[in-house]
Amino acid sequence: MMSDTTRRSALAIVALLSATGTARADEHNAPENCPYCEGDAERMAQAGIASHGGFAFGALDTNGVDELLSDAEIYWIESEHFKLGLAVGSHTVAQDEKKKIRAELTRLAEVLPEVNPKQKVLDPWLRTHLFAQRLEDLWKDMLAILKVSADDFPPPGTKWIVGTPYFGEGPYLGQSGKYETIALPNADVQVVFLHRQFGLQIRNTQKWNILERDALLTVTNLTENDIYGDAHLHNVIVFNTVHNLVDGYKHYSYETPLWIKEGLAHALERRLEPRYNSFSFGEGSIANKVTKKDWSAEVKKRAQRDAMPTLAEVSSLRTFSEFEDEHHLACWSMTEFLLQEHADAFARINARLHGRKGPDNYPDGTDMAGAQRDAFKDELGMSYAAFDAAWREWAVTR
Repeated sequence: MMSDTTRRSALAIVALLSATGTARADEHNAPENCPYCEGDAERMAQAGIASHGGFAFGALDTNGVDELLSDAEIYWIESEHFKLGLAVGSHTVAQDEKKKIRAELTRLAEVLPEVNPKQKVLDPWLRTHLFAQRLEDLWKDMLAILKVSADDFPPPGTKWIVGTPYFGEGPYLGQSGKYETIALPNADVQVVFLHRQFGLQIRNTQKWNILERDALLTVTNLTENDIYGDAHLHNVIVFNTVHNLVDGYKHYSYETPLWIKEGLAHALERRLEPRYNSFSFGEGSIANKVTKKDWSAEVKKRAQRDAMPTLAEVSSLRTFSEFEDEHHLACWSMTEFLLQEHADAFARINARLHGRKGPDNYPDGTDMAGAQRDAFKDELGMSYAAFDAAWREWAVTR
């Protein structure tokens, strides 16, 4: 995500900005204006909402971000495991998404009775509540995939005892801070947000490690991703949040093998809506995208002529700029194979690769290639060659 030098610079910027943001720049997002919970503590608690603003976010807090981006109407929400800011306006429900959204709103109405499941226009307040629910759904999905429970992770400030299983530094899959996401209206606003806080001038989706609060942040915007609909925005947020959740598992102390987090992000995004696909890219490069609509058919066709990358090949990729379309297809298909046919082994492999400690009891991200080979052999009972053969046999039947 960032070099040690960049991290030190980020901390300096955090210190410079931490005293700002004491008052709202605009009262549009005052909690009492929410027509669904009215900022009432009891109603919010019943809906699993901790706050509608006034919490730490990025290098500032929500009030400071409101001041910084005074022309953007940001609506804030904090749920049990996430902090979210949306500056994406209202959304008119399209015919092809009515069934999905009505089901989601029906669930939301169980805790917020003012919600109308048949609502045709999602106002900004309703969208914040809806996305909070969606993120918490993703949280449950990740716990199920990793075969862990909330009780496995320590409270913040807990001292790890040598000789016991290491599960990170806090309750959020191992992070001390909740996962943060902000969706902004355009790339220009995103650049202001990133530059003033972290010294970045990046127009594409950016993920960042906020060291001071041990929180992982995603910043995205509508224009750079050509996002026009609710389903597409849902996919983008899920894709990038999966990356952060995988990196944060048992604490973000070193990098997860890229193919694992990209493959799982593709899998969970495509299960929502396969028409909208996100792709990670390297710094200073553009993403190499899969243009085919039917990924299963494309993998099958390439696998039949032995034209798909091997597990050893995708595991050797060290930057996202190295990913070609066949690598995205491979890591997605391999992940689906593991999730569908070897879910327990996939969870154990992830457990082995995350939270590693060296002889000095410090985080150990060395020799990840060897650690992954051992994990596949021990937990799945397959060499890489055996995995490739089993996966390709499965892929051609899809």
